[in-house]
Amino acid sequence: MTDLLSKLLSERDWLLGDGATGTTLFNMGLEAGEAPEIWNETHPDRIRALYDGAINAGSDIFLTNSFGGNFSRLKLHNRQNDVFTLNRIAAKIGREAADASGRDVVVAGSVGPTGEIMEPVGELSFDSAVEIFEEQARGLMEGGVDVLWLETISAPEEYKAAAKAFQNVNAPWVGTMSFDTAGRSMMGVTAVDMVELVQSLENPPIAFGANCGVGASDLLRTLKGFASANPTIPVVSKGNAGIPKYVHGHIHYDGTPELMGEYALLARDSGAKIIGGCCGTLPKHLVAMKAALESRPKGDAPDSATITAKLGGFSSDSDGLDGGTAPKRKNRRRRG
Repeated sequence: MTDLLSKLLSERDWLLGDGATGTTLFNMGLEAGEAPEIWNETHPDRIRALYDGAINAGSDIFLTNSFGGNFSRLKLHNRQNDVFTLNRIAAKIGREAADASGRDVVVAGSVGPTGEIMEPVGELSFDSAVEIFEEQARGLMEGGVDVLWLETISAPEEYKAAAKAFQNVNAPWVGTMSFDTAGRSMMGVTAVDMVELVQSLENPPIAFGANCGVGASDLLRTLKGFASANPTIPVVSKGNAGIPKYVHGHIHYDGTPELMGEYALLARDSGAKIIGGCCGTLPKHLVAMKAALESRPKGDAPDSATITAKLGGFSSDSDGLDGGTAPKRKNRRRRG
């Protein structure tokens, strides 16, 4: 039987994704250092409000509050024995929200990085990574998600381990990476590398792409990199709402709804079929994105000058495809 996401992709020119989980939950009172996934259990009403915010803004897909819901990350909060339960609850709340919407809305089970470094650089083995991903995936599937959604990955080995885990549970999936280091992922993957990776997998995703990173301009440059490799799989674009700024002890993103509307159009014109937002993206941004996509016809793929004129400059001169090397970052940003 065809999964709902594949069905919608076959019927529509584009699908609207959701926005930021972390930003929204911080606005609801989540404290720095708290595990958002525990709120699935302690504040289910707020998680339902998170999902309803995306649905009511017009999203065709929303991600569950489960980004860090794996053994390694929950162990930091002494909840490593509750992986299945917390993920099942996140998905169950999402299933109820989607079913109450009165239209086809895809519930996507968010799966973030393990939080560990894989061999040979680190100590996490491939088989152990598969186990970590599979445990989380089973909880999400039990809760009723339509598809699993891997995001903010930087290492190809981790991407492959997730693909294997999702194959083990017979689940359709989508997978994005974060290109936040001069056009590359933290572990050096370029946009072209990713296209080659996803198209070589035994269990390829329904769609692939980029999320988070630096700003919307950089993400669109990554889409240009994808396009240069002629991918055969639909592309996902989930860019941040502008650039983060530290104001009065909190992180704020400077992207306006108008800017995100322009971003959505440029993402569509650059070849993305699933278009959403990441850190800083609120329902008001999603409303503007949907309105722009519905009211303005598809155009030619934008060049770099057009992107920077409408969204601002790139964070680096390199797009990661010029043969240069980029320094590796020490910290991995949590999905916003």
